[in-house]
Amino acid sequence: MPGIPIRQKGSTMSKYLIRGSYKPDGVKGLMQEGGSKRLAAATAAIESVGGSIDSFYYAFGDDDVVGICDFPDAASATALSMMINSSGAVTLTLTPLMTVEEVDAAAAMTPTYRPPGA
Repeated sequence: MPGIPIRQKGSTMSKYLIRGSYKPDGVKGLMQEGGSKRLAAATAAIESVGGSIDSFYYAFGDDDVVGICDFPDAASATALSMMINSSGAVTLTLTPLMTVEEVDAAAAMTPTYRPPGA
């Protein structure tokens, strides 16, 4: 379907929604360096754990940065998140994304569950 990214068969990379919010020192750095240099720094950080950037946008509102990234595994995504969040300049949130096929597979499963107190 046009406009709907589908993970290619055989791909081992997982897609993540990346959302960032600059803290005051992060905003100062962005104003000093500009958006292109911060994108280059983000690209280098993501590539350092084996990932890549599909899309990257600056925004205003609750999020200052939004994008879609690929990571080889959850550990790589987590390492990046911990590194960036530990800087104190940015609050980063990563959300794993699922394909339509993955949701179809999940919907076809019938897990068992007992609610608390039942």
